[in-house]
Amino acid sequence: MKAVIFGMLVATLGSPALASGSHAGGHGEAMAVGEPGDKAKATQTIRVTMKETDDGKMIFTPSTFKVRKGQTIVFAIKNAGELDHEFVLDQKDKIIEHKAAMEKFPEMEHDDPNAIRLAAGKSGEIIWKFTNDGTFKIACLVPGHYDAGMHGDVSVAAK
Repeated sequence: MKAVIFGMLVATLGSPALASGSHAGGHGEAMAVGEPGDKAKATQTIRVTMKETDDGKMIFTPSTFKVRKGQTIVFAIKNAGELDHEFVLDQKDKIIEHKAAMEKFPEMEHDDPNAIRLAAGKSGEIIWKFTNDGTFKIACLVPGHYDAGMHGDVSVAAK
């Protein structure tokens, strides 16, 4: 039994996806939603607030965004709520896949350039270059938060 546990430990430590702090199925490959951006090349800052409402909903304000293909955006994100929240930017199918993984492993930690998790009262940013046009999603994937309304759309228009 010790050999099995040791083997699992060695396999886990040797895995680049886990060693970097990413979840399984990380974003080593090119992403349809774009790529990490250079803050010096950002053309717009979008301030986003994450919070819970008195009626039990969880929201992003704003929850919809329109940007241009090729544009680099700074998302300045503030958690104004009382719970931890995430801002994850990706394709809808990837969001749904990630949501299911988070429901199975709620303590999963990430180190993905398209996502940030913030404790109550904290702020952070994601700098993102949108390399493709289309409609993408933002979501909080802490279990239960997406279902409580914490998601939105990013429309990327061709130049």
